[in-house]
Amino acid sequence: MLPRRRLPGLPVLPILVLLVGPLPGPLPARASESAVVQEILDGKELYIDGRTARVKEKANAPQKLSTQNSRGQIRFDSGAAGRLNRFSQLKLGQGCFLIEKGQILVSGKQSGCTRSARLSVRGTNYLIDINEAGESEISVLEGSVEVEPLADGEPTGQPATTVEAGQKLRLSPAGVVMAILGLTVGDYNGILGGPLFQGFRVPLPAYGSLEGYLRSKVPGVNLPVPIPAPSLPFGLPRFF
Repeated sequence: MLPRRRLPGLPVLPILVLLVGPLPGPLPARASESAVVQEILDGKELYIDGRTARVKEKANAPQKLSTQNSRGQIRFDSGAAGRLNRFSQLKLGQGCFLIEKGQILVSGKQSGCTRSARLSVRGTNYLIDINEAGESEISVLEGSVEVEPLADGEPTGQPATTVEAGQKLRLSPAGVVMAILGLTVGDYNGILGGPLFQGFRVPLPAYGSLEGYLRSKVPGVNLPVPIPAPSLPFGLPRFF
């Protein structure tokens, strides 16, 4: 009986590994959101799940952050910041927060949701306002936002609308586009001089982009004067 011959340089096991390849794994799940409280203004009425929150405290999905007669700034995992106006409420989720009532200003790359819209961004400054009737108004101060209509949190099948810098979009509670309007100098001055800009010490991460856009595209707007952060003893680091 003739001996079995092997071809040089072609081991069997590596060939099988190359032919079979790695088995496909499960798709990665979206990470749950968290947010850290950076600043609280006008008292101490900022809450996490109904409990009084403190600066540097962290909230994790699906917890809710809410305010009464106070305002606050939070930092999302993405590095973006959110400023909550008085009497506002949001719920942390997976991939986007849900603003349920009130107002939030978002600065940076952070997607948001309402009951009637999902907002996808690549880094911008935008404002969401939910009125008592459940209507949403999305004002894009700088950058652009893609708005997908939702009804009770579910896609309606209608195409998304891109809202550019200097525009605001109004949506019904059912996710129907009611109007797309331009932001006037008066609109900008009202926002920049309002409760989501005035009095805060912690800077917005994308404020530089907003300032550059306003200086070049919206002449006549009154830019807010930054309030310097409180000084610390020499050598101590500052954490937000």
